[in-house]
Amino acid sequence: MTWILLIIGFILLTVGATWLTNGSATIAKRLRISEYVIGMTIVAVGTSLPELTVSAASTLAGNTDIAIGNVVGSNIFNVFLILGVCSLIAPILFTRDNIRRDVPICVATSLLLAVMVWNGSLSRIEGVVMLLLYVAVLWYSFRGDNNAEATSTSEAGTEPDETSDFSWLRSGGMVVLGLCGLIYGANLTLDSAVQIARSMGVSEAIIAITLLAGGTSLPELAASVASMLKGHTALALGNVLGSNIANILLILGSCSVIAPLHMSGVTMVDVAMAVAAAVAVMLSALMVGHRRIMWCEGILYLLCYGAYVWYLVK
Repeated sequence: MTWILLIIGFILLTVGATWLTNGSATIAKRLRISEYVIGMTIVAVGTSLPELTVSAASTLAGNTDIAIGNVVGSNIFNVFLILGVCSLIAPILFTRDNIRRDVPICVATSLLLAVMVWNGSLSRIEGVVMLLLYVAVLWYSFRGDNNAEATSTSEAGTEPDETSDFSWLRSGGMVVLGLCGLIYGANLTLDSAVQIARSMGVSEAIIAITLLAGGTSLPELAASVASMLKGHTALALGNVLGSNIANILLILGSCSVIAPLHMSGVTMVDVAMAVAAAVAVMLSALMVGHRRIMWCEGILYLLCYGAYVWYLVK
């Protein structure tokens, strides 16, 4: 029965990712907003709901270290595993605005987290600052968006798209139902995988490191892969970068307002790895990949994630 639920969870993830991608891409075209901004806002926040749920619940239960660990682990997973996998499907292209605005914001957000948790905790005041910064980031992203960017960031814009005839109601319904499918599918997949892992004798440490952080990032993985397969690389990139920013500013900001967060099981090595992930994206954009993440870099990303997991469990 557990294996059946696991399969059902994967089906929900696949269908949800497809609907969310199609609906979001259509909304972007109708509003003449770039796919990147849609990916950074609607898709990123929607696919970050599992992290928000887990982190908020753990904070209310008094396990504040889980909230920080979940966000840090998810951000590492998002870059090294999701972008690594996506780059094996097709090169991930960076636009001029990505390089000038979006990637630096992601790096700055990661560095801000490192500075704020240097003393081992996040206060309510710091949480309020994070939430205000998140509002500022959204405003800045929308303000900097324009019609030219909408054209340049949409690789699918030069080809006929079957989603172009979707009505507003259908597009909005696909986004909502897609998010529901992703979230429920992620929870079902995560719970089933944990039960299977325990029945096979896999240690609790490996379950926590791979399945908790990775499991709550399944919506990002599913949505990003679906976007890449449909040619919407900007949507996939916006989803990952937007999710990482939302994880820190929105999720940790909200949780630390609920109750001050304290690091116990999470170390500065883990936080440094999250910062390194953001820096790796910047290096790919500026130097290594010449404004793109190629498959060879994607393999390096996956190897980095594997090495990090090995370091934690050795």
